[in-house]
Amino acid sequence: MLDKPAPDTQTRATGPLAGFRIVEFAGIGPGPFACMLLADMGAEVVTLDRVGARKTMKSVAGRGRKVIELDLKDKKVIAEVLELLAGADALIEGFRPGVMERLGLGPDVVLARNPRLVYGRMTGWGQEGPLAQAAGHDINYISITGALAAIGPKERPVPPLNLVGDFGGGALYLVVGVLAALLEASKSGKGQVVDTAMCDGAASLLAMFFDLTAMGRWTEGRERNFLDGGAHFYGVYECACGNFISIGSIEPQFYALLRQHADLSDPAFDAQMDPRAWPALREKLVSVFKSKTREEWCAIMEGTDICFAPVLTMSEAPQHAHMAARGVFVERHGVTQPAPAPRFSRTPSTIREPEVVEIGAVVSAWQVGR
Repeated sequence: MLDKPAPDTQTRATGPLAGFRIVEFAGIGPGPFACMLLADMGAEVVTLDRVGARKTMKSVAGRGRKVIELDLKDKKVIAEVLELLAGADALIEGFRPGVMERLGLGPDVVLARNPRLVYGRMTGWGQEGPLAQAAGHDINYISITGALAAIGPKERPVPPLNLVGDFGGGALYLVVGVLAALLEASKSGKGQVVDTAMCDGAASLLAMFFDLTAMGRWTEGRERNFLDGGAHFYGVYECACGNFISIGSIEPQFYALLRQHADLSDPAFDAQMDPRAWPALREKLVSVFKSKTREEWCAIMEGTDICFAPVLTMSEAPQHAHMAARGVFVERHGVTQPAPAPRFSRTPSTIREPEVVEIGAVVSAWQVGR
């Protein structure tokens, strides 16, 4: 981990989105994370938060923002927000459907003031549908897509943190949608609404598995397939020290290397792609990997084409040689956190210091050159 990374203290935007102006209505989860990505890439993100909140000043996902504290229930404030949005390129909000409309900030009103604006909406269920007004969390959104049912041991599904719905199917699709709409607006001069629903995005992430199912290469039921823990050559194993390692030796040449380095001379391992043999071969590998510590297996396998890696905790990950060499994690105000990603050769992303500002000052600044 870098002790004092280059992107930690910069105040000037250098990323590929420098010059783009985005207004974020403060929320939780995927909306702030999406805006973190946009801010890291250079966009000027102004977050509208409730008076006294300032939560975006301390959170990792809230880095790089200008924060305006205000009361959206005040009609005078709404008028000021509309002035701010008149100079913005995009808006991002994560309220339940209808909330922005009741505030007087719905798409019809805002786009009438600024026809070029991209109006990004982030919800779990989407802007319409039978569940649109229901409360929910990541675990619920991925439940109805088929994703949760496919993840975990055969006994029961296990939620993969909130990575699949909130961040994979939510924030990343919101960013892609907003950027695509901004590109289109640069040609047409017209903005539009981007309706991002976590259930939509999580379903989209399953495209490969619907493809495999259609090909007859995927069976419903956990630990029955080659990527869900069913295959002995793709999974996690405990070591003698109690730590774990992961292997993903799918291709024949990689599987051959696994057999070579783990001394798997037993001819039973010839049946790599026979699902009927997988349970017994997995049990054999359980014994093999428990014969050495994680460090010993790293010395034998790491850096080879076995497709191997130690299973590290969040506290261990920044110290790993590869992660440290690439500066994947940085430290800011005593908090270890991921560095900006992806990386750009000419317009590098940066982590900028957040600041509390007044809405009038931002409106004035954004009117320049408009």
